[in-house]
Amino acid sequence: MRDNIHPEYHKVIFLDSTTDYKFLSGSTRTSDETMEWEDGKEYPVIRLDISSDSHPFYTGRQKFASADGRVERFNKKFGFKSANE
Repeated sequence: MRDNIHPEYHKVIFLDSTTDYKFLSGSTRTSDETMEWEDGKEYPVIRLDISSDSHPFYTGRQKFASADGRVERFNKKFGFKSANE
């Protein structure tokens, strides 16, 4: 690898703005805002709009499209009668 072409990799705190969930990880991103972590050291803070703590897929609040409407549209399009008729 060539010297002096790679960004500095350091620890940062990622903070989910919606739930105040935070975790410490490595990143090349930096920030002027800092926060003290559980180990007593100060780290730059990167604010996130969404993380695994607030994402609907990981929290189970995801809504699924109903398949019933698709079946009814198919039956109507091809002239089939539904079981309810």
